[in-house]
Order: sequence, then structure tokens, then C-alpha cells
Amino acid sequence: MKAVVYNGPFDVSVENVEDPRIEDANDAIIRITTANICGSDLHPYEGRVEFEPGSVFGHENMGIVEEVGPGVNRIKVGDRVSVPFNLACGTCRNCTVGFTSACLRANPSGQPGAGYGYPMMGPYRGGQAELLRVPWADFNLLELPAGNEHELDFAMLSDIFPTGYHGVELAKLAPGETIAIWGAGPVGLMAAHSAVLRGASQVFVVDFEPDRLALAEQFGATPVNAADVDAVEAITDATDGFGVDCGVEAVGYQAHDPAGDEHPAMVMDGLIAAVRATGRIGVVGVYEPEDPGASADAAKEGRYSFDFGTAFTKGLAIGTGQCPVKRYNRELRDLVIRGVATPGRLVSHELAITEAPRAYDQFDKRVDGWTKVVLHPAA
Repeated sequence: MKAVVYNGPFDVSVENVEDPRIEDANDAIIRITTANICGSDLHPYEGRVEFEPGSVFGHENMGIVEEVGPGVNRIKVGDRVSVPFNLACGTCRNCTVGFTSACLRANPSGQPGAGYGYPMMGPYRGGQAELLRVPWADFNLLELPAGNEHELDFAMLSDIFPTGYHGVELAKLAPGETIAIWGAGPVGLMAAHSAVLRGASQVFVVDFEPDRLALAEQFGATPVNAADVDAVEAITDATDGFGVDCGVEAVGYQAHDPAGDEHPAMVMDGLIAAVRATGRIGVVGVYEPEDPGASADAAKEGRYSFDFGTAFTKGLAIGTGQCPVKRYNRELRDLVIRGVATPGRLVSHELAITEAPRAYDQFDKRVDGWTKVVLHPAA
């Protein structure tokens, strides 16, 4: 089969690799119809986290079930399915309480949490390929309506739509409250979409990329261009001097200013300043325990010197962690089916898998208009 293969920093290619096969009774093989390129894929692509050459990318996947193992009895051949990026057993202590993002059995390294095509998340190939093996298929796969309707919307269910929603949930946004989201990448845009769906009275999105801020406005948010204004001052003024009730960090450890200089604590500092006393912050931007390419020595060891003193003084609550996709994806799917949620609007490019090297290059360079790229391996 064809697959997007990592060769080294800034070097991916489309290669013929061995087809996956049923290895366990609970496995399924999916023929991938849509696989997204995620901002998290850029971390190994840029060499910021270790990734074994020859590894197949792709943790945002959906497709049609082509084969199932003898132990699979809920999912059937021919089903259209979304594949959560969390790979979970469904029976360990964390899975049974809903934390499928921290499965204790799926990752042989012993680290809680497993996923497809990503460093340190187990030996599982990614889905930027024609076929994908899914372990524990009955537990992991989400059934979708047959056909091809809502393909782009459903493609967002594997990661970024639930992750954006998770950020808003960690921030404990209530109807009528105000929220500021730092980062207008795909996750930040999905956090804005989720905040509007949850009844926020004001949604601010902070970034300095004009094309992404324009999308934020389309999703019902107020864009704040950090290249033109002091974001904290603008948000404070717009909330009658109080600041917002809560915020979402949707940038992560590679936060940088408009000049391109990295400041790992920049986003957290902004949120701590913009959120009112006793407010809440949800952190879904990725932070790594090790980052040899970090701009600060402490950050190379996963230590980030944000303004914790002010956070403590203001009594802010901070929630963190990867999204347990299965906690939200069924309900978010139904919002799509009923026409309430339209996450696929953020897709800027639909490409054949053979165009993946160019897509990675353009997306990584943040070329204007390259907001969310999806690949169609079956095309």
C-alpha cells in the first residue's frame, strides 16, 4: 500500500509499504478515505521529537472497514467509521473511567496513552496510508452514517474537534460566560466553534495569522491580532475591564511571536493575565517532557517558567492533557448529522496522498491559506 513515511527532519515521502494484517482477534483493517495532517505531526516533521525513520504518519483517520478479526462482533465489514487518535484497550483502570487518552495497556513502553503514527505512543502505524490496522476495534471505532455525506466534518472527529471541545470543557465554560482562546490553528478554531455551541456570550481568538483569524470570525469569534494590539488589553477592554471567565491554550510548547522567535511561556502568561480572578484555563496545546530544540534551557527538560505566582494569587484553575476522544465523539458526530456543528469548514486543501510531501512543506511554513489539509488515500 502507499503510505506517508518519515525519513528525517523536513523529509517525508510516499512509499509502498507492507499492507497491515489482522494480528489479534479484536483487530479491524480500515481502508482510509480521509486522513488529516495535524499540527502535532509537525513536531516530528521538524525534528523536535524523536521519530524512527520509516514510520508512517497519521493519527486523524476515517474510512471503511475492510476486514475484522474473529473476536469483533459490533463493527462489520463495510461500516463507515471514525478512528479516535487515542488507541485504548477499553478495560484498564483509566479506560473504564473514561480516560482513554491514558490507557495503561495499549502502549508497550509503559507510558500511559497510545496512538497512531506518533513518537512515544506505541508501535502503531499511522493512517496517512491506504490501510490502517485498528486494535480493539469494537471499543475504539465510532460508526458513521453510510455514504460520503459530511466527509470533511466527520474527518475532524478523530482529534481536533473533540480536542477543541475538551479545551473548553477543561476551562469549564458555562452558557453566557466569556472565553479567550490563544491560537487560531485547527484546534483553536474548533475550541471557538465549541464555545459558540456551548453558549458563550463572547469568544475571543488570539493569533497573528490573518487567514486563520478570518476563519475564527467565520466560526463566530472575535479575532484579536497580536501583531497589531496588546491582546490582554484588547480582551480586558472588551469585557468591561473584568477579563474573561476562562481561556484555552491551543498553541503548545512551540509558541512564537510575530517575528518568529520562540517564547515557550508566552501563551500561558497571556492567558493568566486575561482570565479574571477565580477563572479557569484549559491547556490542550502540546507540551513535551523533552525538547532538545527549545529556545530556553529549562524548556529542553519540559520545564516552563510561566507566571504561576499570578495564577496562584488569582486563584486560577488549570486543566491539562490530551483529549479522551471517545468521551465526546459520539455527541459531536450527532451535532454534525443534525446540522448544528460544521467543523469541516476549516479545511483549506483536499489532496491525494501523493501530494503529501508538498502539503507538509506548505503547512509547516504556514503559507497563507494552508489552514487544514486532508489527504484522500482512496482517491
